[in-house]
Amino acid sequence: MPLIAPHASPLPLDAQGILELAARSMFQLFSSMSQGMFLVDLSGRIVWVNEGYQRFLPDLGVQSVDAFVGRMVEEVIPNTQMRRVLETGQPVLVDLLTNRAGTFVVSRMPLQGDDGQVIGAIGIVLFDHPETTLQPLIAKFARLQRDLDDARRELAAQRGRSLLATGAAGERRAKYSFASFIGSSPAAAEVKRQARRAAQSSSPVLLLGETGTGKELLAHAIHAASARAGGPFVSVNIAAVPDTLLEAEFFGVAPGAYTGADRKGRAGKFKLAHGGTLFLDEIGDMPAHLQAKLLRALQEGEIEPLGSNQLQPVDVRVLAATSRDLPALVRDGRFREDLFYRLHVLPIQVPPLRARRGDIPALVEVLGEDLALRNGTAPPELLPDALALLAAQPWRGNIRELRNVLEQAAMRSDSLTINAAQLAQVLRDSGVEPALQPQADVVRGDADADADLLRPLAEQVAELERRAIAAALRAHQGNKLAAARALASSRATLYARLEENPVW
Repeated sequence: MPLIAPHASPLPLDAQGILELAARSMFQLFSSMSQGMFLVDLSGRIVWVNEGYQRFLPDLGVQSVDAFVGRMVEEVIPNTQMRRVLETGQPVLVDLLTNRAGTFVVSRMPLQGDDGQVIGAIGIVLFDHPETTLQPLIAKFARLQRDLDDARRELAAQRGRSLLATGAAGERRAKYSFASFIGSSPAAAEVKRQARRAAQSSSPVLLLGETGTGKELLAHAIHAASARAGGPFVSVNIAAVPDTLLEAEFFGVAPGAYTGADRKGRAGKFKLAHGGTLFLDEIGDMPAHLQAKLLRALQEGEIEPLGSNQLQPVDVRVLAATSRDLPALVRDGRFREDLFYRLHVLPIQVPPLRARRGDIPALVEVLGEDLALRNGTAPPELLPDALALLAAQPWRGNIRELRNVLEQAAMRSDSLTINAAQLAQVLRDSGVEPALQPQADVVRGDADADADLLRPLAEQVAELERRAIAAALRAHQGNKLAAARALASSRATLYARLEENPVW
């Protein structure tokens, strides 16, 4: 029913009437334009859900609207923060929510009664595929964060040079933040989510993954986001230090401990990291005789320098990383089981590059800019066929190998433009046979093939889109959320295409 009759002249609305009209209008607008919306009462019980949100219910393990409405919000929406909004009365305007239904950009706002008291809250899904929808914003933020990190590193370097000039010791600080871990694919987003959660804890973290995946970078980021960010960040690569020197490297040397030792003694990495974080890279390469001493240091919070009989207390949070199979080393008796469980408190599996191929264009851009800054040149420009070739490679060396290939191609090229042939030659010269680029069709070059292509372009694009959606649904057993992710598309777009042309 219209608010004002067509034949009547509009009457002025009082302030309360305008407020109520605006509230109704905004509620209807949010309900129609958002990806989904629901309401909870003061107790946190769901009292209403709109049609858009209902499509998420199967992925949340809820079979019907009746099984959703009336439930406590925490029971059906994992990781929700609606309870905090109800308790504080403060809105959360933009936030990332990740659960088994996917990753979403959401808003949560309290609802107030006439007396100004909170009576419930409204949850709104703004975007249901942020890694695609918000890619320009994420990329811009990442660039700004990199610029800020570069400026901080330069300031730190200048300060370090100044300290050295005055005879003072330089400080040890983290060099990277989470924005430095480039990628918005589901795999990259998940590992950053786990790492951010680990940053809020004081327990040991074990970073697992192949070499070149960015484990050390994540260790820096975890420290920078932790409560120990103001303390030192000290790292030691166990595989790079001879076994005979490792004990002194870890625990230090007492004055005059042996012939030729410094009369003032030497502080070990544990002492240098006091009040901060100690990063033990390649922990799987630690010799057996040192593992017991490391375990004691972690359990007791104290160390005994080489050549001393005095225990020294240390306050250190340990992050460890390895590219080796630690459980297999434990089974073979080459790694202490008790040390493994001491370190394996917050394990984070860092995915290889081939598990997040969608991040390769962004990585290429960042690596290209870094190469340009180091060499004082413009960043290289990769043609589409070159990017497609990179996306098809297995990348056994992960991001480190990708960087090497880009640098070689840039140094060999007479121009800033790099094509697939140039990259293929670099790969062959490195002893790697380039993987073939995936192609939807092979051009046969005969009359039949040409005739098949002489159709309206929109028709051919629609056909290819139908085939891609059908293939994704088959590959993921009909799971629409997984299919949308595989196609780097929003679920809303996928549903719209399925309504136009059902393929499953």
